[in-house]
Amino acid sequence: MELTKDQKILDAIIKKAWQDPTFKSNLIASPITTIENFLGQPFHLPEGKNIAFVDQTDFSTIFINIPAEVNMDDVELNEEQLDIVSGGDGDIIPPVIIKPNNYTGDIFK
Repeated sequence: MELTKDQKILDAIIKKAWQDPTFKSNLIASPITTIENFLGQPFHLPEGKNIAFVDQTDFSTIFINIPAEVNMDDVELNEEQLDIVSGGDGDIIPPVIIKPNNYTGDIFK
């Protein structure tokens, strides 16, 4: 699978944060300035958007991100997804699937 430009940049940023504690601290405290310094060029977020980096490297903590609620009016479905919903109820809300990446057991027993 070929990574997109954004994925390649994020990969490089995360790897740098893993290796350089000062970079990681700066990324958390001042993400735009830190990214601009890392890239050597301006970084522009879409209007009305913010960016936040959260240190989730503590293996003794299970981090669960609460994502934004899906706006079903903005969702584009692929062919497989269209097949699934074409015969069903139009008010289906997709499940939120959460799997912590630093713990393989059951959290809620």
